[in-house]
Amino acid sequence: MNREERRAILGDDVIERIHRRVAAAPEPSDELVQQLRRIMTAHCRPLPTPTPELPGEEPCNDE
Repeated sequence: MNREERRAILGDDVIERIHRRVAAAPEPSDELVQQLRRIMTAHCRPLPTPTPELPGEEPCNDE
């Protein structure tokens, strides 16, 4: 979704309120930035292997 599409959905008033709230928010601490950096780069780690199903348990097929 691009900027024009967001503006069409949200409207100028909502976007202005969002900008005011962001401007009023305090700067994040260095510790928070480091924690978020670890979370955002976690995709670089190998994915865990799935656990086998328990006996008698039906597989979940939500498709």
